[in-house]
Amino acid sequence: MSRDHVQSAEHSADSAEAPFLELLARGASADAYEQPVLLARAEGRPPERIAALEQAKLLALRVRSEIEGRRRREAELSALFATAHDLAGLRDLDAVLQAIVQRARSLLGTDVAYLSLNDEARGDTYMRVTEGSVAARFQQLRLGMGEGLGGLVAQTARPYVTDDYFKDERFQHTQAIDSGVRDEGLVAILGVPLMIGPQVIGVLFAADRRARVFEREQIALLGSFAALAAAAIDTANWLTETRSALDRLGRANEIIRDRSGVIERASDVHDRLAELVLRGGGVHDVAAAVSEVLDGTVEFAESGDAPTAAVEASRTEGHAVRHGDDWVAAVAAGGELLGALVLRGHPGLDPVDQRTLERAAMVTSLLLLARRSAAEAEQRVRGELLDDLLDARDRDPRLLRERATRLRADLDGPHVVLAARLDAAAADADQEAAARRRLWSAASHLATTRHGLAAARDGGTVLLLPLAPGDTATNLARRTAKHLGTAVHEGVTVGASAPVEQLAARPDAVASAYAEGRRCLDALRLLGRAGDGAAAEDFGFLGLLLAGDRDLSGFVERTIGRVVAYDERRGTDLLHTLDAYFACGMSPARTKDDLHVHVNTVAQRLERVGRLLGDDWQSPARALEIQLALRLHRLSSAAPH
Repeated sequence: MSRDHVQSAEHSADSAEAPFLELLARGASADAYEQPVLLARAEGRPPERIAALEQAKLLALRVRSEIEGRRRREAELSALFATAHDLAGLRDLDAVLQAIVQRARSLLGTDVAYLSLNDEARGDTYMRVTEGSVAARFQQLRLGMGEGLGGLVAQTARPYVTDDYFKDERFQHTQAIDSGVRDEGLVAILGVPLMIGPQVIGVLFAADRRARVFEREQIALLGSFAALAAAAIDTANWLTETRSALDRLGRANEIIRDRSGVIERASDVHDRLAELVLRGGGVHDVAAAVSEVLDGTVEFAESGDAPTAAVEASRTEGHAVRHGDDWVAAVAAGGELLGALVLRGHPGLDPVDQRTLERAAMVTSLLLLARRSAAEAEQRVRGELLDDLLDARDRDPRLLRERATRLRADLDGPHVVLAARLDAAAADADQEAAARRRLWSAASHLATTRHGLAAARDGGTVLLLPLAPGDTATNLARRTAKHLGTAVHEGVTVGASAPVEQLAARPDAVASAYAEGRRCLDALRLLGRAGDGAAAEDFGFLGLLLAGDRDLSGFVERTIGRVVAYDERRGTDLLHTLDAYFACGMSPARTKDDLHVHVNTVAQRLERVGRLLGDDWQSPARALEIQLALRLHRLSSAAPH
């Protein structure tokens, strides 16, 4: 190709981009990008010119799509930030909820958006805020738990979506709900739960009056708005409680004006506690803030570390109690004792400071419960993934791998499946259930810290733990048995599988490995080794029956591998001597006749065998394993290759 021709082609490509750059600059519609190509064809331009325009058009449309996507994401983030800003300056709950549904409707481009709240007294959910609604009956709807799409979301705490509500048989249609929806003319509906911790308090909806498919990104976006709405409601309730407390402090200020300094400190601690809660502070942050306000040392003590009598008195009375020179406020929730806040070396405490310590204990209990709820939610998710690996062999490997990655688990690396069970049976069914829950909780915590998975199954617990380089299934099983036994204060027996890899691509391997782990668990209990941990390789020739893959070569290697290697290196005949020795009833005299050697030669060879296999190689159990290994080695050597 000549230089002039190349320059002409480059010029053609450059000029082909110009009209599309102009379209991008003025934000033209997608249809407009066809015009330069159509015009060139109408003018009879050369094929290379039209080809250049086609390529430039495709590139421009890709750029336009990327720009539109970024604009959309920027609009979504802007709406979320604006809503969060409203929450920061919360004064009127209704106004904030109205802003949320307005922005949800605008950003998702739906005809209607609305929000319902649960009524615990009546056991249903009722319409609280609507945007774009025109039907009075729809705006006054109440949905029983499980009724309609919204009632199902409120009952299950899961989002639901339908592109045609009246044709969707997944939902329980009632006359009242269907009449209200029909009055409003709604067809496609998306609903997501409003949640505070594990509790559903209502539902946020977006709906269209025509059939429509909601994309995954739109469902996630509405979920973000729902989280903000739930936070607004929770914050408003919390602020109401705080205002009530401040009102009580204000009345106390009228009575004890000379104690204004104490009142100011109490107000300060309430502000600090509110700030701590809003920015996600921890238990020790609360203790530090109260220490500064009360001009003393406040510590959080676990249940077993605090003075028992004082803690029980505080929980019973609902107030902080004096214990020597200290003050103790129980940290409890729903009848469960979580610990205590202890104010050290402060024997004199006025009522306002005492109330401050009590309020700090209440905030501490809320933080502990929130942390526990988050941990339990993650444990449930890990258990569900392991259940799918064990039961659903037709799951998509890509989805399994993505779910594991979100939990910081790597299904491609080597893992061991462990079956764990409590040794002692409880006296009654309730105690048995409680013991199993403790075992599951301890196993779930271990799996979380080790980036593994755990689930309750078959009266015990199954764990899927990664195997570190240089570690063995046996060592992992023993450590797990010891760890779980210490955690639940009972003996726990653990059976382990051989290491398995690529679990996302081979879900059936998890079920097979679990079956092997259970066989090892049962073998340990039958052999009187309850409270221990082991893998199939620990049971000698019995391991051949326990292992899922019947690792014959591994058994031979573990049993007589050192003798085989010695013969191969030295050119000796120790294996033949062992065969003859066992065939002659373990008699050296008969063995020397069978081998046609001197008895001292037999003795020397057997001594060498003892150094290779260990002093107990002639014990009945070891001798049986060695004879079986010799037979398997002979069969494998004779087999054609």
